[in-house]
Amino acid sequence: MLHLAPLPDGTRRLVVARAVRGLADGCVSVLLPAHLLALGHGAFAVGAIATATLLGSALLTLAIGLFASRLPVRAVLLAGTVAMAATGVGFAGLRDFVPLLVIAFVGTLNPSAGDVSLFLPLEHALLARLAPEQRRTEVFARYATAGALAAAFGALAAGLPELLAQLDLVPRGTGLRAGFGLYVLAAFALAALYQGASLPPEPLAPARGAGLGPSRRRVLALSALFSLDSFGGGLVVQSLLALWLSQRFGLSLGDASLLFFATGLCSALSQLAAPALARRVGLLRTMVLPHLVANACLVLLPFATSLPVALALLGVRSLLSALDVPARSAYVMSLVTPAERAAAASVTNVPRSLAAAAGPALAGWLLASASFAWPLLLAGLLKGGYDLLLLASFRHVRPPEPS
Repeated sequence: MLHLAPLPDGTRRLVVARAVRGLADGCVSVLLPAHLLALGHGAFAVGAIATATLLGSALLTLAIGLFASRLPVRAVLLAGTVAMAATGVGFAGLRDFVPLLVIAFVGTLNPSAGDVSLFLPLEHALLARLAPEQRRTEVFARYATAGALAAAFGALAAGLPELLAQLDLVPRGTGLRAGFGLYVLAAFALAALYQGASLPPEPLAPARGAGLGPSRRRVLALSALFSLDSFGGGLVVQSLLALWLSQRFGLSLGDASLLFFATGLCSALSQLAAPALARRVGLLRTMVLPHLVANACLVLLPFATSLPVALALLGVRSLLSALDVPARSAYVMSLVTPAERAAAASVTNVPRSLAAAAGPALAGWLLASASFAWPLLLAGLLKGGYDLLLLASFRHVRPPEPS
C-alpha cells in the first residue's frame, strides 16, 4: 500500500504551485492550435509560435538558473507570476501573427503539458534543499505527479469552449479566449502561494558560489543527452499531436481534450511508482527502461491504421513515458553540490528547451507538407537513441540511491 507522509509547508506549497501551472499549461496547450486556427493562422504558424515559446522560455530559464539564484528567491518567483499574467492577457487580446509571436517569445506560455518555465530551476533547487535526502525522489515524484495530474484536468477543461458553443451558450471564439483568462487567474494563484510559503529569505547560492563547479563535466554531459531527448519531444508537443490527430483521424477539440485528460492522468499517476522502482533498479534504469518502451510506441504510432490502435499506443506510452521525470530530477540533484543545484537544474533544462524549440516549427512544416507522420517517427527514434546513449554513458556513475 502506498503511504505518503505529510510534507512541510514550503515543500507542500511548491507542489501545489506546480499543480496550478500544470492546470493552466494543460488547458492552453490543447487550446493553442484551435485558437490560432480560429484566428486564421495555419499549421506552420502553430509550430512557429510553439517554437518561440520554447526558445524564449529556454533563454529566460538560463538567466534564472545562473544569475537569479543570487537574488531573494521569493522576489524572483513573484516576478515570474507577473510575466505569466501578462502572457495570458496578450494571447487573449491579440490576433495578428507577429504580435502573438513576440508575446510567445518573451512570455511564459507552454505548448506542452510538461514544465518548461522560468519557475523550474528555482523550484527544483528549493525542493532539493527542503527535502531530506532519503525522501528526495519521493518529493520530486509528488511534485511531478501534481503537475501532470493537474495538466490532465487542464486538457479536459480545454473541451469546454466547444461544448459551450454546441449548446449555443458562448461563441466558440469567446470560449477559446477565456481559456487564456484561466492562465491569468493561475498567475494570481501562484503569486498567493509564493507569498505565503515558508521559503529561505537568503539567495539559493552566494554570489561567488553560483554556477557550476566540480560537477560541471557530468552536468554538461547530461545536458547534451537531455537535449537530444527534448529535440525529439519538441516534434510531438501536445499542441501538434492534437493537430495530427485532427488531420489524420478527424479528432475534434472535445475528443482531444478527453484523450489528453486520460493520457495525462495515466502519466501523472504512474510517476508515483518511480520511487519504488528506483529503489529496486536504481535511478538511472528507472529513467531509461520504461522510457525506451514508451518511445517504441511512438515509433509505431505513425503506422496506426485506425484511431483505436493510435489510442492504444498513446495509452501505453502515457503509462511509461513520465516515469523518468522524478528520477531524472533526483538524479541530477544527487550528482551536484548544494551550491550548484539551481545552476544544474537550469543548465540541464535550458538546452533541453532550446533543443525542443527547434522541433515544433519543423514538425508543423512536415505536417503541412506531407501526409505521413514523419515528426512522430523521428521523435521516437531520437528519444530511443537518447535512452541507449544515457545508459551507456552513465551506467557506472552511481549517486546515493533512494532508501
